[in-house]
Amino acid sequence: MSAVQDTRGILNPYEGFRRFVLDRREPSADLAPWVDRYWTVTWQLQPGEQFDQEVLPHPSVQLAFEAHCATVHGIGTRRFVARLEGSGRAIGVKFLPGAFAAFSARPMGDLVDRVLPLADVFGDPARASTERVAAEPDVSLAIGHIEGLLRGLSPQRDESAELVARLVAFARGEPHITRSEALARHAGVSQRSLQRLFERYLGLGPKWIIRRARVQEAADRVAAGQSVDWASLAVELGYHDQAHLIHEFKAQVGFTPAAYAARCAAAAR
Repeated sequence: MSAVQDTRGILNPYEGFRRFVLDRREPSADLAPWVDRYWTVTWQLQPGEQFDQEVLPHPSVQLAFEAHCATVHGIGTRRFVARLEGSGRAIGVKFLPGAFAAFSARPMGDLVDRVLPLADVFGDPARASTERVAAEPDVSLAIGHIEGLLRGLSPQRDESAELVARLVAFARGEPHITRSEALARHAGVSQRSLQRLFERYLGLGPKWIIRRARVQEAADRVAAGQSVDWASLAVELGYHDQAHLIHEFKAQVGFTPAAYAARCAAAAR
């Protein structure tokens, strides 16, 4: 398992890691301007056992290749639940924020909170690639088939999309960025221009991006077993007060911070 130190976005990750193996791989150099990473999840559960892995999605479009289907996952504003049964493998592509626009002419807003068959987005080439990936037991070779599909779509570099990716990374890495005005100042553009930029390449505005990053940060601290002073964290993450943070945490994660902390603590034991 590689690079699992970064569990942000994986809810209650250590409960999940008892049931599946997560591997992450870097893209080939020629696809690095668009692809953040590839991920592989493999699992082998007991007969009749099911496990629901919950995820708080990143602001990135992803592709998922499974045994009998391949899908495009638009940016999810809600908690996503992946049900694992029996044994299996899923290989995914996580695009850099804003980068999927280089592969599809669809408005990014049309993909938000949607999961579409890969062939509905990419057509016939996707059908052949889906079959090759499903039939290939070697993960490296399967990823090679996926990269062949992506290269065949002839993506072109886009300075605006790359700016979006940098701004999303900046918002994620700088907790003091709590308002879209601050992100616009950092980018050297007006708030209106920033809003249009994010809506074009992500389908969502900068305020949502910042709030998702802050809730992911809070959830990750809890999952890591850190003792969290919620009143202090609310101030640090730019919320009006502790109650506002708790409300937004529950809205995105599905549990209050206390309930989520109890679930993570039980998994750690």
